[in-house]
Amino acid sequence: MVRVAPLLLAGVVAAAASLLLLVAPLAAELTRVEHPPKSEGSLAILAVGDWGRRGQFNQTLVAQQMGVVGEKLDIDFVISTGDNIYDDGIANTSDPLFKECFTNIYTAQSLQTPWYIVLGNHDYTGNALAQQDPAIREVDSRYLNLAKSFIVNSEIADFFLVDTSPFYLKYWNSSKYDWRNVSPRDTYIENLLKDLDDALVQSEAPWKIVVGHHPISSGCEHGNTTELQELLRPILEARGVDMYVNGHDHCLQHISSRNSPVQFMTSGGGSKAWAGKFKTTSDKIEFIYDGQGFMSMQLSNTEAHLVFYDVAGNVLHTYDSTKSEEEEEDDD
Repeated sequence: MVRVAPLLLAGVVAAAASLLLLVAPLAAELTRVEHPPKSEGSLAILAVGDWGRRGQFNQTLVAQQMGVVGEKLDIDFVISTGDNIYDDGIANTSDPLFKECFTNIYTAQSLQTPWYIVLGNHDYTGNALAQQDPAIREVDSRYLNLAKSFIVNSEIADFFLVDTSPFYLKYWNSSKYDWRNVSPRDTYIENLLKDLDDALVQSEAPWKIVVGHHPISSGCEHGNTTELQELLRPILEARGVDMYVNGHDHCLQHISSRNSPVQFMTSGGGSKAWAGKFKTTSDKIEFIYDGQGFMSMQLSNTEAHLVFYDVAGNVLHTYDSTKSEEEEEDDD
């Protein structure tokens, strides 16, 4: 299998082309991307969301610190938790906003590696399909929004990137959202949940991590997403998901489920933040920071180490989790 990261800028185009050759549908229909870990059996990633503002609202400063941490950890890839281009996504694949919000900002050598992308609600108010169009990867080959929902398999972990905007019922009352390839909503959500459930059952990875734009449990401005609490959360709890990573709330937070092992991680501090508004949640808030920053994740077969950083690169919170070899065998 071909290792696709870390990559130098000169090799990104060729590596992304090779990676796309590994894309194949699962039996349960979700697209899978094979992204093997490092040869020593470790994986390092960054996660950031709600960032695309032409460098404004400290986006550039967050990007600089991502570059520093990315080099230190020798990251394999970046996950974007959505709201990639403000305020209304991109109009088409040649929209200059794309370079102004992404290519021209994340210039550090360590960030010249695949970015696996989910869409946020602000991406849906533009041309949502343009962000999936292969032509966008001719502009910047790092940008891998390969499908609305897909899986990144790294052997150590399976990352299930889930399209959460269609779940949010109030969006459907607005004509400005691009629901092509989504409508009818009920059918789309039913199929997505079934495909995700099937894929989670099939997964043999030690770590199962689901990524979506909207929070399930949150103490920040937007709070819990009712539709995800009702429809998505039961699947995560039933199928042994370790973490749910999201954006949407422009903050950083770590919340522990009170009735399951699932950990809820918000990394939505890529640019505009500091709303000063908080909500209550029935889960346990381990850490909450109403400001800008990002998250790193280091994984091995038996250990997970997560770190939240602020806009200056200061460590705000860490989380560690371990799995025994027996647990892995039980999962198999």
